[in-house]
Amino acid sequence: MKEELKVLYEDNHVIVVLKPQGIPSQADKSGDDDMLGLVKAYIKEKYLKEGNVYLGLVHRLDRPTGGVMVFARTSKAAARLSDQIREGVMEKRYLAVLTAKPNAKKARLTHYLVKDQANNMVKVVPMTTDGAKKAILDYNVIEDSAEGLYLADIELHTGRSHQIRVQMSTVGAPLYGDVKYGASAAYGNLALWAYELCFRHPTTNKILRFRVYPPETKPWSLFNIEKHLGFITPKN
Repeated sequence: MKEELKVLYEDNHVIVVLKPQGIPSQADKSGDDDMLGLVKAYIKEKYLKEGNVYLGLVHRLDRPTGGVMVFARTSKAAARLSDQIREGVMEKRYLAVLTAKPNAKKARLTHYLVKDQANNMVKVVPMTTDGAKKAILDYNVIEDSAEGLYLADIELHTGRSHQIRVQMSTVGAPLYGDVKYGASAAYGNLALWAYELCFRHPTTNKILRFRVYPPETKPWSLFNIEKHLGFITPKN
């Protein structure tokens, strides 16, 4: 698996990689390979590191979601990247294929969410509910397909578990393949892709922006992805 790791950028402070769909961001009870472990193994092998390798997990992607992730290679970088997330400086954009068109072509969604740990489900609840966390995203439906599917560009302002999935389902537009949140049928992978990540380098303050295409498979292949994302590499 280490040989398959796609590294988009690396230096002494950060490493940016492409997370495939179906791999957890960090170890879970499944015991499957996870991104944190894979990137640690890559660093250990490439730089002949002895002992434990430090790698800071500053953000996560849900297991079914693929796309761009950044990891911190020092504790200072981890703290500064975490600050950017908390302050809303780090930009995270996603593509999602919706099974219905929401009433508004573009809008900001604000909900309060609670996770049901026992069932691994997230629910929209009243603001006053114990443990409720505010979730905010902006979406824009940018293309329709002949098969009744819709491509949405989503900017995430908070990083709640299952956030995009539950918020889009709440406005009547479940993601393609997401039977957990209202889609009528499943397919190989959930149609959610973290295509862009932008942040300030933790030591140089240079703005770094990374974009990657989703897989060239259905339902992504039904849309003109290149038209919307421009000339970017690599393709997955």
